[in-house]
Amino acid sequence: MKSDEQFSVLLFFIDGLGIGERAGNNPLANLENVAPLAHFVNEASEIIFDGILVPTDPRLGVEGRPQSASGQTTILTGINAPQILGVHKQGFPNQTLRDVIAEHSIFLQLKRKNIEPNVFANAYTPRFFVEKPRWKSATTCAVEAADLPFRRLPDLLGRCAVFHDFSNASLIEQNLDVPLFSPSEAGAILADLTETNRFTLYEYFITDKIGHAQNFEWAKTYLPPLAAFVSEILRLVDLETTTVILTSDHGNIEDLSIRTHTLNDVPTIVWGRRKAEAAGRIKDLSDITPTILDLLST
Repeated sequence: MKSDEQFSVLLFFIDGLGIGERAGNNPLANLENVAPLAHFVNEASEIIFDGILVPTDPRLGVEGRPQSASGQTTILTGINAPQILGVHKQGFPNQTLRDVIAEHSIFLQLKRKNIEPNVFANAYTPRFFVEKPRWKSATTCAVEAADLPFRRLPDLLGRCAVFHDFSNASLIEQNLDVPLFSPSEAGAILADLTETNRFTLYEYFITDKIGHAQNFEWAKTYLPPLAAFVSEILRLVDLETTTVILTSDHGNIEDLSIRTHTLNDVPTIVWGRRKAEAAGRIKDLSDITPTILDLLST
């Protein structure tokens, strides 16, 4: 168990989750059991486990629809990436953004402050290491910037990592010999990681795929288990010694009437230790990393 002075932060990133209207095109408004993912424009909502909701600006003062590469770079560095580029960058980081991440990755900043150990909790498949992908996500670049080891399938089997779909269903479809995890089992793994690491990052991006596909049936399939996963983490983590922050890079799934990202604010929700202090500092995506650094430095 960590001491009271050595508390930890868990950052749970969900791709493409915005604060939308209470409308028929918003699956979050039309499905049961999706708290704490469902939040609506101009509506106060009670957050489970006494969380604090902060509507957060992903537009960052730049015209156009917020995009993944620039939004995620901003979240993971504290640098306003769209402002540097002059546009919102979709997909994967270009060289300019990779350079920003190489210098300002949250993992690297923590390492420089001797705040360790830290972990990216997502497991990578053998294919990633064999094929050496040409394009890498902002998160992958952030991990590499600090020379952190990647979690692999043996870590998943040892219950020290979680796959991006947390249930492992997509791995099983690939005929990989891994167990099917329930939301409770996957939540227990992340909760355990917060006990042994100062900073833990987990990312989930199926939500963005659902939004682009405009597929309400997928939303019905994936959103309730995702909400249960988040709820189980909060039930199992020690909120007296842990700050949990959930955020997103842009809106998408909250409006299935369009295939593109939305201009909506995204929900940043803070639970646990020093939640009011953390929530009070966050206004846009560039505030996430500085807030986490200050929490873990003091």
